[in-house]
Formats: sequence, C-alpha cells, structure tokens
Amino acid sequence: MTGILAKNLSGMEVMGADGVELGMLYNVTMDLRTGQLFDLIVEPNEDINPMALDFDTDDEGRLHVPVRKVQAVKDYIVVEQ
Repeated sequence: MTGILAKNLSGMEVMGADGVELGMLYNVTMDLRTGQLFDLIVEPNEDINPMALDFDTDDEGRLHVPVRKVQAVKDYIVVEQ
C-alpha cells in the first residue's frame, strides 16, 4: 500500500481475491511510534459469516485483515483469504 493516503482508503469496499465482497473498510491499526500498519478493520457485509473466514474478529464482529494480505488497492481493496 505504498504511496496511498489513508484518507483515500476510508470507506473503500474490501474484496477477497476470489471476487467475494467482504465488507467496507472501517479503520486501520498501526504502531504510532514507527508508522507500521498492522490490520485493516473491516465491517463485514450482512451476507458474510465472519467465523467462516480465516481472519480474527473483534467483539463487534469486525474482521481484522493483516496488511500483509493486501494484494491490490484500486476501486476495491483486494485481500488474500
């Protein structure tokens, strides 16, 4: 995700590499000291079962997608599942 401003990611749809729309980007976690990004926090679509995916979830059922799983950022954020 080099060279992409966080404000441009806000509200983007997140899609699996298989073409399934997973949900909308909610937030990004990072190390404030180094600036290293950790996870994309994704609000899953209603028809997605978060427990069926290989991502951690938080208490609100949001997906925690490691940044290393991001394959592309264009019209969607595409992630490896």
